[in-house]
Amino acid sequence: MERPPIKPLSLTIFFPCHNEEANVERVTRLAVDVGRRVADDLEVIIVDDGSRDDTGPIADRLAAEIAEVRAVHNNPNRGYGGALQRGFAEATKNWIFYTDGDGQFDLNELPGLIPMLEQFDVVSCYRLDRKDPVIRKLNAFAWTTLVNALFRINLRDIDCAFKIYPKSFIDSTEIHSTGALIDTEMLAKARNKGLSIGQVGVHHYPRTAGEQSGANLAVILRAFKELFKLRKNIQTTGGS
Repeated sequence: MERPPIKPLSLTIFFPCHNEEANVERVTRLAVDVGRRVADDLEVIIVDDGSRDDTGPIADRLAAEIAEVRAVHNNPNRGYGGALQRGFAEATKNWIFYTDGDGQFDLNELPGLIPMLEQFDVVSCYRLDRKDPVIRKLNAFAWTTLVNALFRINLRDIDCAFKIYPKSFIDSTEIHSTGALIDTEMLAKARNKGLSIGQVGVHHYPRTAGEQSGANLAVILRAFKELFKLRKNIQTTGGS
Protein backbone atom coordinates (compact mmCIF):
# COMPACT_ATOMS: atom_id res chain seq x y z
CA MET A 1 0.00 0.00 0.00
CA GLU A 2 1.47 3.32 -1.06
CA ARG A 3 1.98 5.77 1.77
CA PRO A 4 0.53 9.24 1.07
CA PRO A 5 2.96 12.18 1.09
CA ILE A 6 3.30 14.24 4.26
CA LYS A 7 4.47 17.33 2.38
CA PRO A 8 2.13 18.97 1.68
CA LEU A 9 0.14 17.44 4.55
CA SER A 10 -3.52 16.67 3.93
CA LEU A 11 -5.01 15.90 7.37
CA THR A 12 -8.35 15.04 8.95
CA ILE A 13 -8.62 15.40 12.73
CA PHE A 14 -11.72 13.91 14.26
CA PHE A 15 -12.99 12.93 17.68
CA PRO A 16 -16.17 11.26 18.97
CA CYS A 17 -18.19 13.11 21.59
CA HIS A 18 -20.93 11.61 23.74
CA ASN A 19 -22.35 14.08 26.27
CA GLU A 20 -19.21 16.23 26.16
CA GLU A 21 -20.79 19.69 26.33
CA ALA A 22 -18.15 20.81 28.83
CA ASN A 23 -15.25 19.64 26.63
CA VAL A 24 -16.23 19.85 22.97
CA GLU A 25 -15.49 23.54 22.37
CA ARG A 26 -12.08 23.46 24.08
CA VAL A 27 -11.03 20.30 22.22
CA THR A 28 -12.29 21.60 18.88
CA ARG A 29 -10.56 24.96 19.09
CA LEU A 30 -7.30 23.31 20.11
CA ALA A 31 -7.61 20.82 17.24
CA VAL A 32 -8.04 23.69 14.78
CA ASP A 33 -5.12 25.63 16.24
CA VAL A 34 -2.74 22.64 16.16
CA GLY A 35 -4.04 21.43 12.81
CA ARG A 36 -3.39 24.78 11.16
CA ARG A 37 0.21 24.61 12.39
CA VAL A 38 0.96 21.18 10.91
CA ALA A 39 -1.35 20.73 7.90
CA ASP A 40 -1.56 22.41 4.52
CA ASP A 41 -5.06 21.02 3.93
CA LEU A 42 -7.10 20.52 7.12
CA GLU A 43 -10.51 19.43 8.26
CA VAL A 44 -11.72 18.90 11.83
CA ILE A 45 -14.75 16.67 12.31
CA ILE A 46 -16.79 16.51 15.50
CA VAL A 47 -18.73 13.24 15.73
CA ASP A 48 -21.64 13.84 18.07
CA ASP A 49 -22.62 10.31 19.03
CA GLY A 50 -26.24 10.69 20.09
CA SER A 51 -25.51 13.13 22.91
CA ARG A 52 -28.39 14.06 25.18
CA ASP A 53 -26.82 17.30 26.38
CA ASP A 54 -25.75 20.40 24.41
CA THR A 55 -22.83 18.72 22.63
CA GLY A 56 -24.69 18.71 19.30
CA PRO A 57 -25.73 22.38 19.30
CA ILE A 58 -22.25 23.48 20.40
CA ALA A 59 -20.71 21.38 17.61
CA ASP A 60 -23.05 22.95 15.04
CA ARG A 61 -22.18 26.44 16.26
CA LEU A 62 -18.46 25.73 15.98
CA ALA A 63 -18.95 24.35 12.47
CA ALA A 64 -20.75 27.54 11.48
CA GLU A 65 -18.00 29.72 12.98
CA ILE A 66 -14.84 27.91 11.85
CA ALA A 67 -14.19 27.08 8.20
CA GLU A 68 -12.27 23.86 8.82
CA VAL A 69 -14.85 22.38 11.22
CA ARG A 70 -17.69 20.02 10.34
CA ALA A 71 -20.17 18.46 12.75
CA VAL A 72 -21.87 15.12 12.11
CA HIS A 73 -24.46 13.50 14.32
CA ASN A 74 -25.26 9.89 15.08
CA ASN A 75 -28.87 9.49 16.09
CA PRO A 76 -29.27 7.25 17.97
CA ASN A 77 -25.98 6.68 19.74
CA ARG A 78 -23.84 4.08 17.90
CA GLY A 79 -21.25 3.45 20.61
CA TYR A 80 -17.54 4.15 20.52
CA GLY A 81 -16.74 1.93 17.56
CA GLY A 82 -19.72 3.25 15.62
CA ALA A 83 -18.60 6.82 16.30
CA LEU A 84 -15.10 6.06 15.05
CA GLN A 85 -16.53 4.38 11.96
CA ARG A 86 -18.56 7.52 11.26
CA GLY A 87 -15.48 9.68 11.59
CA PHE A 88 -13.47 7.50 9.21
CA ALA A 89 -16.34 7.45 6.72
CA GLU A 90 -16.62 11.25 6.80
CA ALA A 91 -12.88 11.93 6.51
CA THR A 92 -11.71 13.24 3.13
CA LYS A 93 -8.00 13.96 3.66
CA ASN A 94 -4.99 11.70 2.97
CA TRP A 95 -4.09 11.16 6.63
CA ILE A 96 -6.63 10.64 9.42
CA PHE A 97 -5.83 11.41 13.04
CA TYR A 98 -8.30 10.67 15.79
CA THR A 99 -8.44 11.20 19.51
CA ASP A 100 -11.19 11.34 22.13
CA GLY A 101 -13.42 14.32 22.74
CA ASP A 102 -13.00 14.23 26.52
CA GLY A 103 -9.84 16.32 26.65
CA GLN A 104 -7.64 13.68 28.33
CA PHE A 105 -4.98 14.07 25.62
CA ASP A 106 -3.09 17.21 24.69
CA LEU A 107 -3.38 17.86 20.97
CA ASN A 108 -0.21 19.94 21.20
CA GLU A 109 1.61 16.58 21.08
CA LEU A 110 0.25 15.86 17.58
CA PRO A 111 3.07 17.70 15.74
CA GLY A 112 5.56 15.21 17.20
CA LEU A 113 3.80 12.38 15.36
CA ILE A 114 4.02 13.89 11.89
CA PRO A 115 7.74 13.20 11.23
CA MET A 116 7.11 9.52 12.08
CA LEU A 117 4.95 9.25 8.95
CA GLU A 118 8.13 9.41 6.88
CA GLN A 119 9.03 5.99 8.30
CA PHE A 120 5.78 4.33 9.37
CA ASP A 121 2.40 3.72 7.72
CA VAL A 122 0.50 4.03 11.02
CA VAL A 123 1.34 5.82 14.27
CA SER A 124 -0.24 4.32 17.38
CA CYS A 125 0.59 6.06 20.66
CA TYR A 126 0.72 4.76 24.20
CA ARG A 127 -0.28 6.60 27.34
CA LEU A 128 2.41 7.87 29.70
CA ASP A 129 1.32 7.68 33.35
CA ARG A 130 -2.27 6.84 32.49
CA LYS A 131 -4.68 8.93 34.59
CA ASP A 132 -7.44 6.37 35.12
CA PRO A 133 -8.67 4.42 38.15
CA VAL A 134 -6.57 1.38 39.12
CA ILE A 135 -9.21 -1.14 38.03
CA ARG A 136 -9.42 0.46 34.59
CA LYS A 137 -5.64 0.30 34.21
CA LEU A 138 -5.60 -3.36 35.27
CA ASN A 139 -8.34 -4.17 32.76
CA ALA A 140 -6.37 -2.38 30.04
CA PHE A 141 -3.18 -4.30 30.86
CA ALA A 142 -5.00 -7.64 30.73
CA TRP A 143 -6.75 -6.70 27.49
CA THR A 144 -3.56 -5.54 25.77
CA THR A 145 -1.70 -8.69 26.84
CA LEU A 146 -4.47 -10.91 25.48
CA VAL A 147 -4.80 -9.01 22.21
CA ASN A 148 -1.06 -9.06 21.60
CA ALA A 149 -1.01 -12.81 22.22
CA LEU A 150 -3.96 -13.55 19.93
CA PHE A 151 -3.06 -11.25 17.03
CA ARG A 152 0.71 -10.71 17.43
CA ILE A 153 0.26 -6.97 17.20
CA ASN A 154 2.98 -6.35 19.81
CA LEU A 155 1.97 -2.83 20.80
CA ARG A 156 2.12 -1.23 24.24
CA ASP A 157 -1.34 0.34 24.34
CA ILE A 158 -3.92 -1.04 21.92
CA ASP A 159 -6.74 1.35 22.81
CA CYS A 160 -4.88 4.64 23.15
CA ALA A 161 -7.00 7.19 21.28
CA PHE A 162 -4.12 9.06 19.67
CA LYS A 163 -3.53 7.45 16.28
CA ILE A 164 -2.89 8.32 12.64
CA TYR A 165 -3.89 6.10 9.71
CA PRO A 166 -3.52 6.63 5.97
CA LYS A 167 -6.90 7.08 4.29
CA SER A 168 -5.84 4.48 1.70
CA PHE A 169 -5.89 1.83 4.44
CA ILE A 170 -9.31 2.95 5.69
CA ASP A 171 -10.76 2.91 2.16
CA SER A 172 -9.44 -0.59 1.42
CA THR A 173 -10.42 -2.26 4.71
CA GLU A 174 -13.77 -3.45 6.01
CA ILE A 175 -14.15 -2.59 9.68
CA HIS A 176 -17.01 -4.35 11.43
CA SER A 177 -16.61 -3.52 15.12
CA THR A 178 -19.06 -1.02 16.54
CA GLY A 179 -17.84 -1.30 20.13
CA ALA A 180 -14.62 -1.26 22.11
CA LEU A 181 -12.99 -3.83 19.82
CA ILE A 182 -12.51 -1.40 16.96
CA ASP A 183 -8.91 -0.47 17.82
CA THR A 184 -7.94 -4.14 17.97
CA GLU A 185 -9.62 -4.88 14.64
CA MET A 186 -7.97 -1.97 12.86
CA LEU A 187 -4.49 -2.64 14.20
CA ALA A 188 -4.71 -6.39 13.54
CA LYS A 189 -5.82 -5.77 9.96
CA ALA A 190 -3.09 -3.18 9.46
CA ARG A 191 -0.50 -5.73 10.64
CA ASN A 192 -1.98 -8.40 8.36
CA LYS A 193 -1.72 -6.05 5.39
CA GLY A 194 1.95 -5.52 6.14
CA LEU A 195 1.67 -1.92 7.33
CA SER A 196 4.42 -0.71 9.62
CA ILE A 197 3.23 0.70 12.95
CA GLY A 198 5.28 3.24 14.90
CA GLN A 199 4.81 3.85 18.62
CA VAL A 200 5.48 6.91 20.76
CA GLY A 201 4.36 7.93 24.23
CA VAL A 202 1.92 10.79 24.83
CA HIS A 203 0.76 12.27 28.10
CA HIS A 204 -2.63 11.40 29.56
CA TYR A 205 -4.55 13.76 31.80
CA PRO A 206 -7.40 13.34 34.30
CA ARG A 207 -10.88 13.91 33.00
CA THR A 208 -12.07 17.26 34.30
CA ALA A 209 -15.70 17.10 33.14
CA GLY A 210 -18.22 14.53 31.93
CA GLU A 211 -18.32 10.82 32.70
CA GLN A 212 -16.41 7.81 31.43
CA SER A 213 -18.34 4.95 29.82
CA GLY A 214 -15.57 2.66 28.59
CA ALA A 215 -15.31 0.78 31.91
CA ASN A 216 -18.98 -0.21 31.78
CA LEU A 217 -19.25 -3.98 32.48
CA ALA A 218 -21.55 -4.55 29.52
CA VAL A 219 -19.04 -2.84 27.21
CA ILE A 220 -16.20 -5.03 28.55
CA LEU A 221 -18.15 -8.28 28.24
CA ARG A 222 -19.23 -7.44 24.69
CA ALA A 223 -15.64 -6.72 23.72
CA PHE A 224 -14.43 -10.10 24.99
CA LYS A 225 -17.26 -11.88 23.18
CA GLU A 226 -16.38 -10.14 19.91
CA LEU A 227 -12.64 -10.67 20.34
CA PHE A 228 -12.65 -14.36 19.48
CA LYS A 229 -15.10 -13.85 16.62
CA LEU A 230 -12.67 -11.30 15.20
CA ARG A 231 -9.75 -13.71 15.49
CA LYS A 232 -11.69 -16.36 13.60
CA ASN A 233 -12.71 -13.83 10.92
CA ILE A 234 -9.16 -12.63 10.40
CA GLN A 235 -7.85 -16.20 10.20
CA THR A 236 -10.52 -16.99 7.59
CA THR A 237 -10.35 -13.85 5.45
CA GLY A 238 -6.74 -12.81 5.93
CA GLY A 239 -7.67 -9.50 7.49
CA SER A 240 -9.38 -7.66 4.66
